[in-house]
Amino acid sequence: MPPNGHALLSASSSDRWLHCPPSARLCETYADKGSDYAAEGTDAHTLCEYKIRKALGMQAEDPTENLTWFNQEMDDCATGYAAYILELVEAAKETCADPVVLIEQRVDFSRWVEQGFGTSDAILIADGTMHVIDYKHGLGVLVSAEDNPQMKCYGLGALELFDGIYDIDTVSMTIYQPRRQNISTFTLSKDDLYRWADEVLKPTADLAFAGDGNFLCGEWCGFCKAKNDCRARAEANLELARYDFKLPPLLTDEDIEDILSRVDDLVSWASDIKEYALQQAISGKEWHGWKLVEGRSNRRYTNEAAVEQAVTNAGFDPYERKLLGITAMQKMLGKTRFDELLTAYIEKPQGKPTLVPESDKRPAMNTAKNDFMEDFDND
Repeated sequence: MPPNGHALLSASSSDRWLHCPPSARLCETYADKGSDYAAEGTDAHTLCEYKIRKALGMQAEDPTENLTWFNQEMDDCATGYAAYILELVEAAKETCADPVVLIEQRVDFSRWVEQGFGTSDAILIADGTMHVIDYKHGLGVLVSAEDNPQMKCYGLGALELFDGIYDIDTVSMTIYQPRRQNISTFTLSKDDLYRWADEVLKPTADLAFAGDGNFLCGEWCGFCKAKNDCRARAEANLELARYDFKLPPLLTDEDIEDILSRVDDLVSWASDIKEYALQQAISGKEWHGWKLVEGRSNRRYTNEAAVEQAVTNAGFDPYERKLLGITAMQKMLGKTRFDELLTAYIEKPQGKPTLVPESDKRPAMNTAKNDFMEDFDND
């Protein structure tokens, strides 16, 4: 099981403090309130650990009855994750007679990050390659292993344990995120990982531990405890006020491109401010010019069983029949049976056009202009 306690410069928050070093000390002043999402993730990791240990023939006690957030989806996810780890082990055995497999392994990367430690969900060493796998139960944010600093910190911690024992040349880092159908792998040579640790990780971690460096706002602010109060974040977003809320036709192309690069952060920041102000008001704070009121609510039954009985006694059918949605249908049938029965009847329509930065990994859509130019070029 993961160790208790949280490092100031944890691997899981490394994307934030590597971009914004002083945020580490700033966040230290805020209480760790936890969340239902974190609690659900903890339960999922506990279940995954049990299933993998059982699959590998290790002694393990079924934790299911003690898991607050356990459901069939979590069970399916953990089963799939255990199967994935076993696939890696079996593949490793083709070239290595005795691969090393470690589950929920504590790793220490404090050579580069003061008090830096964490827990790697799974580590597999075979034939010159060390695999570091991290399970993500979250549904909201798609997590990529590509150049992921958390995974690189885990990789460094694993090298600290095993580089002197095994002949490791390559570190393969994988994010397994079943609820997003996401398995993402990033591979780096051992030498390149050490170079990043010496040239990027350690100097920035030293700044962060000392509370030095410059504040920098970006998508990493979403997981910052100080995001509601951060003056640097407020100032960065309020820079857009220089456009005086002009309508798009009155802005230059350069203006629009600048706004596009910031608008998502602005919307997120504004939403955070509104939620913070609301929670403070609920706690008793009075904001000048604002008041708490009851929002709109919908009617609901106080006793569904009694409603069913009353309507049935009156000679009416209180239920409607409705085809299960695709996700619910797959849960009921199981993925294999679902694919066998319904693949021919499933389609995925083209998604709604969305404007995203060029760094987004999705391929660009063809526009009417592009189609016209292709036709013109073919003539």
